[in-house]
Amino acid sequence: MSGRTRLALCAAAATLLASGAMLPLVDESGWLVQAAILLALQSGVGGLARRVPLARPLTVAVQALVTLLLLTLVFGREQALAGVVPTPEVFRHFGLLLEAGGDDVGRYAIPAPLTDGIRLMLVGGVLVVGLMVDALAVTFRTAAPAGLPLLALYSIAAGLAEDGAGWLWFLLAAAGYLLLLLAEGRDRLSQWGRVFGGPARPPGRVSAGLDGDGGALAPVRTGRRIGAVALGVALVVPLALPALDGGLLDDSNGPGGGGRGGGGTISAVNPLVALQDSLNQPEDREVISYRTNAKNSQEMYLRIVSLDQFDGTTWKTTVRDIEDIPSRLPDPQGLSPTVRRTEIQTNLSAADGYAQNWLPMPYPASQVRIDGRWRYEPVGRAVVGDRGQTTRGVQYSVNSLVVEPTAEQLAAAPPPPAAVAREFTKVPDSLPSVVEETARRITRGAANDYERAVKLQEWFASDGGFTYNTQVRAGSGPSAIARFLDQKEGFCVHFSFAMASMARTLDIPARVAVGFTPGSAQADGTMSVGLRDAHAWPELYFEGVGWTRFEPTPTRGTAPEYTRDQSPSDDSSDPAAPTPSTSAEKSPGPSQSSDCPRDQRQAGGCGSAMPQLASGSDDDGPPVAMIVGGSLAGLAVLAVPLLPLLWRTRVRAVRLGVGGRTGADATARTLAAWLEVTDTAWDHGIPPDGSRTPRKAAARIVHLGKLEAGAAESVHRVAAAVEQVLYAPQPRHATGLPDDVRRLRAGLRASASRSARLRAALAPRSAARVMWALSERWTGLRARWQRRLAKRWPARPAAREGS
Repeated sequence: MSGRTRLALCAAAATLLASGAMLPLVDESGWLVQAAILLALQSGVGGLARRVPLARPLTVAVQALVTLLLLTLVFGREQALAGVVPTPEVFRHFGLLLEAGGDDVGRYAIPAPLTDGIRLMLVGGVLVVGLMVDALAVTFRTAAPAGLPLLALYSIAAGLAEDGAGWLWFLLAAAGYLLLLLAEGRDRLSQWGRVFGGPARPPGRVSAGLDGDGGALAPVRTGRRIGAVALGVALVVPLALPALDGGLLDDSNGPGGGGRGGGGTISAVNPLVALQDSLNQPEDREVISYRTNAKNSQEMYLRIVSLDQFDGTTWKTTVRDIEDIPSRLPDPQGLSPTVRRTEIQTNLSAADGYAQNWLPMPYPASQVRIDGRWRYEPVGRAVVGDRGQTTRGVQYSVNSLVVEPTAEQLAAAPPPPAAVAREFTKVPDSLPSVVEETARRITRGAANDYERAVKLQEWFASDGGFTYNTQVRAGSGPSAIARFLDQKEGFCVHFSFAMASMARTLDIPARVAVGFTPGSAQADGTMSVGLRDAHAWPELYFEGVGWTRFEPTPTRGTAPEYTRDQSPSDDSSDPAAPTPSTSAEKSPGPSQSSDCPRDQRQAGGCGSAMPQLASGSDDDGPPVAMIVGGSLAGLAVLAVPLLPLLWRTRVRAVRLGVGGRTGADATARTLAAWLEVTDTAWDHGIPPDGSRTPRKAAARIVHLGKLEAGAAESVHRVAAAVEQVLYAPQPRHATGLPDDVRRLRAGLRASASRSARLRAALAPRSAARVMWALSERWTGLRARWQRRLAKRWPARPAAREGS
């Protein structure tokens, strides 16, 4: 194994060992196997490029290109040309995945689920660091600075982990870096043969850098010193990292403003990215349990946050001011005293494994009693953690209103206030026209906004032929909405986004709420809410009633009473004394999550329309065989057109790199230089003429190639050197022949047209020598086999007549 190959293997191993520090950040480890396979392919491409050899910057560029192809194959093959060639759609898809991954990082506690966005960030980060380490340590032969990207990789993991990255991962990362330093030291010593300032080695012995004498230990001591400094920095840097906000990043800072005083803002977030992953969890883990005195638990949606800004790419929360939670929350905007309302009380408890910055509550809350650092956002009526406060293990009590409008009150609602209409009916210019056209076609004949909203809900839930499917690729932009209306298959995100967008095109104020459906009743009278109860639904504004829930998603949740034009039920009771929920009471449209016990839902019972997690889901990535096969296919597609160029580059480097000090070596070097001269001229359209002497052949190349004086003199010097080694009794061996050949090549390129230069580089005519060599080898192989066959089965003499 050559020194560079050994160094490349050590660079890849060091990168993987440092990447191990990121394993505790997510709940699955399959991404590291995927990263290892792609890293091996990336390192292999670097080895081939260096063997050609290509220029150092070109080697790094080829590795970067192959890395992009590999990432396209794994993460964007559906958007790519032939599954591997990146297109503009691939880069847009990468941008969406990275944005989603950033949202996931800010939302989940450690260990986070391995979503597509997080997986791209992890695998892509490892490949980027691996490329940097390989370029520094192997291509540019400076292993010491290669410790910086390794240090950055470990420091990021240490900064994100709640209890640091752990001593095991620290030692593995340090061992990888020291291994890289020792490999470089061994490679350098093997080239020099002895250590600077040390005694010479005995004849025939090549130093490996690990000899027992004092001189040989110098590089080892240097490596140890560098390693000690790097390890010390690795210990100090995580302590100096700035605190990051919320979720996966840190439990000490949240999205709220500093302090508990007034003011501060709440950042724009998008909790919907994780909905599909929550719905597809193989195990429905409980996140919240609660007890309520509401008589009808079917309406007990736990609302987390509302998304009220649609920018053409996604729905998200507008950046708004937050304040201290008042002792009594103000009445909901637009709610008239004439609308019937009942106050209920709910006591909730969040699981220890559920860390969310936003507080799930029944809507609209009128009073919140909770300990900790929590703030209030008035427009969305949401409660959010401040300075890292999350829902992990918290217990709280919420008084909320059960608002029971009648169909007549909603139908008679006056126009909304100008400020509400202006903010909550905005749609982007990029929204496809089919969205508004479909909305107007469905609601044709409706007399008011309430009838239009009910028609939209019924079209999605029953009349439009839509199918609930959580395996559909999530999307929230304008094209995703149009695609959903055409394919008619999706889950709650698609239904809520589409209905809210269509309502806005009809000038009905709309937004999207995110939270949980009521959950399932337990034997002790409590309600249990799991990950699969995660849900999104549209809220439409009606003056006199306020923000009103609708349910367009089929088989999920329940359609509100006021959309079925039935008399509302009586939920009144004593708010001070919560009682067990009577969830056995059936509604016309029962929720699967409410009526089906959790253990049966996990087993796929109760006729649940929610599909279980498929064994080959996107989160697990494509199979290893597909990655390797596709990667090799992509490399082949890329390499086949470049084979003549790579072969010609390799041959030129070998011919001009012939060394040695003996006379025979000098003769071989001169003849190789002359062969390179004739092939270079051939590539530029001057075929070789074997009938001419070197002197006349050189004059012909100068004439046909229209060479300037400098290049012409170089050709003649090479020809004179060839005549010396061929004809002189005691030839004088010339020096500088490789430089003469390079000047000839530059002169021919300068006088050639652009198309001729491209032809000479990409399809060199001298590549015909490959076919000649193959033909000669085939002829020789046939001759050898014929001789062997003749020896094994000699021909029998012909029988004589009459014998």
